[in-house]
Amino acid sequence: MIHLKPIPADLGVLDQSHLFRGARLILGYVAEHGPLPLTPSKAFKRVFVNWAAEAFVWPHWTIADLYRVNKVLNEYDFGPLEVLHHVLLDMKLGRHFKGTFRITKLGQALLADPPALFAEIQPYFLFNVNHAYYSRSEDQTFSDWETALNILNVEAENGISLGEFCDTVFGRAPRNREQQWHAESELYTGTLRPLCWAGLLDERRSRGGGLSTHTYQKTKLWGELFALKSDSQVRPAVRH
Repeated sequence: MIHLKPIPADLGVLDQSHLFRGARLILGYVAEHGPLPLTPSKAFKRVFVNWAAEAFVWPHWTIADLYRVNKVLNEYDFGPLEVLHHVLLDMKLGRHFKGTFRITKLGQALLADPPALFAEIQPYFLFNVNHAYYSRSEDQTFSDWETALNILNVEAENGISLGEFCDTVFGRAPRNREQQWHAESELYTGTLRPLCWAGLLDERRSRGGGLSTHTYQKTKLWGELFALKSDSQVRPAVRH
């Protein structure tokens, strides 16, 4: 069973979660400027996508990163915004009405109480969202969060690569290239990326080494949020 610690009231601590900060920015924008016009497909329009890309400063999804591979920015080009749009709707913090995105009474109440918003949206995103939906494959088979978190609690103290994490979870059984890719992709999209987006892991991408060589290390927010069975096994990180 996963136990969460009491949520701190320090906004500086909570804002380490890119997800939480992005949610506050979206809800705050709508509260200040009014309903957001949507496209016919009910996505945010490009002008807001550009604003969000600049305001979020999301690691590996900055506006410079996005324009490096896109001439214009649609919502689906900015993955974190697309996910947040769905999460806010699913949690009934926002709603669609007459071609616009609007903040709900619940959204307004939680916007005014950041620790309460964090306490609702952080665990919902991690444990209730089907993260495989936003990957190349919707077939998510590994969903043992307790096992994954306890492994990472120990191994990601000093940093662990995706390949190492895959071997720890699934064992070192022989796998061909396609099997290895599927196993690593599943753990990345279903576990590591959500934890990074939630500000609980830092991702360090290697140049030319491929996805399996990217490394992940726990952030300060990790210790503020989780109380895990493996806490007694954690050796303090080596800092240089």
